[in-house]
Amino acid sequence: MPNHLPAIAAALLSLFAITAVAAPPAGFDARVEAAMQSRDVPGMAIAIVEDGEIVHAKGYGVRRLGAPERVDADTIFPTGSTGKAVTAAALAILVDDGKLGWDDRVIDHLPDFRMYDPWVTREMTVRDLLLHRSGLGLGAGDLLFIPRTSRSRADIVRALRHIRPATSFRSGYAYDNILYIVAGEVVAAVSGQDWETFVRERIFVPLQMRTATSHEDDRFATANRAQPHARLDPRLRGLGPQQLLPEREGLGQVGAAAGGLSWSAQDFARWLQVQLALGALPDDRGRLYSEASAHEMWSPQVPVPIRPYPAPITDITPQFSGYALGWNVQDYRGIKVVQHGGAVFGVLAFTVLVPERNLGISLQINSEDVDVLRGLGYELLDHYLGFEPRDWVAAFVTWNQARLADGLAALDATGAQARTTSRPSLPPAGYAGTYADAWYGPIAITEVGRTLRIDFRQTPGMQGTLTHWQYDTFRVDWDDAAIEPASVAFVLDADGKVAQIRMQAVSPTADFSYDYHDLLFEPQAVN
Repeated sequence: MPNHLPAIAAALLSLFAITAVAAPPAGFDARVEAAMQSRDVPGMAIAIVEDGEIVHAKGYGVRRLGAPERVDADTIFPTGSTGKAVTAAALAILVDDGKLGWDDRVIDHLPDFRMYDPWVTREMTVRDLLLHRSGLGLGAGDLLFIPRTSRSRADIVRALRHIRPATSFRSGYAYDNILYIVAGEVVAAVSGQDWETFVRERIFVPLQMRTATSHEDDRFATANRAQPHARLDPRLRGLGPQQLLPEREGLGQVGAAAGGLSWSAQDFARWLQVQLALGALPDDRGRLYSEASAHEMWSPQVPVPIRPYPAPITDITPQFSGYALGWNVQDYRGIKVVQHGGAVFGVLAFTVLVPERNLGISLQINSEDVDVLRGLGYELLDHYLGFEPRDWVAAFVTWNQARLADGLAALDATGAQARTTSRPSLPPAGYAGTYADAWYGPIAITEVGRTLRIDFRQTPGMQGTLTHWQYDTFRVDWDDAAIEPASVAFVLDADGKVAQIRMQAVSPTADFSYDYHDLLFEPQAVN
């Protein structure tokens, strides 16, 4: 009789290996807790999907610094720009329904849509809205809705026509948020439902994502939610102790299609499942979108410039990188990954899919400590991909501390160059007035006592005090310390009156969404 024992033993060993690798690394929970403690991170949530199964969905730490409520698998976190893939999926569903084409012109669905260049207006497609190749500069227009704005989405669409491009159309990659808001408006125009309702009914309900919210009112009504935290040293964001941030001062509902979703680790896992299944719902419950749409959303269509990371995180530098529809597609140490990060005030997210290994990982954190978030993410990738373990958290901490040190050095150099003996050309009243930028809109500068105050009128809570810096340049420190300080330069005309105001972020590490440098304010006549 033939001896089948070796074959059976090999099969059992193979099954054991598959089962073993499905679990996170040994001692992973303790590793997460130690990494969080090392950086005073309040809370995290992590989900892992392998071979279609949820193998890990768990919370760590607390929802709010100093409070006892723990993060669990159902605690919701804002997901930031990882939600761009949801807006892409919403469009894919409409493509599958036959109501939309990826290469439809935007103007055919949104007649009021205009870009600065009329030719670009005519040529811009639905696909272009998602690919960051519009010609807009990095983060252009973000100040329209970041921080929270009083504008409507229709206002933001109308403001686009005033934003000058930085490059020619489709000539290169520059990440933006504002065109995802336009993409959300396309979803609404084509479906007859607002973006929030469509996402809830056509994505969250079929996927049984029970904690997911597309509207911030639902998030604020949920008791089991993470609170945002950040380090707000006056010199440089990212230094100092953790501070609780006001959660209602973040992105706001108007920007939801660009990054305003919230959900838990359990629901992130469900989202990873449908992604890895190329649109098929779990348990043979049909499809969310077609396999053809899945491949479309994962096909990189614009190259992303590769800038090598310094030691000790050099190995995360990809060999290729491109942007698809709501996803980055690149490699990690030679293995293709589909990934995206997310950031809103005081909360970060990171999701990565490895299609050839049928693996998905998501991490959420209620602080801005990217070193812990990405460090643990790469430690999980190394584990599942079979690479030698390394302390990626320590490597990212070293990189981040060097980045902050460079930022402080740049600030010190700027301070050393300041001409502290100069005086402003005008008395405070000479700078006061109402000014407007073509795309942002109005601001007011007022004299209060002998102090100047600035008010970004369509951004509630964005008011600050001007302090003289040199000549006719001032520094604004906002009442809300979470908003990046800026320099405010007054340009005088031949009559000694203010003709223009230009701005620039003070911090060299300020988030690109503070696109002060794109603003050009001019005096407005008083009615």
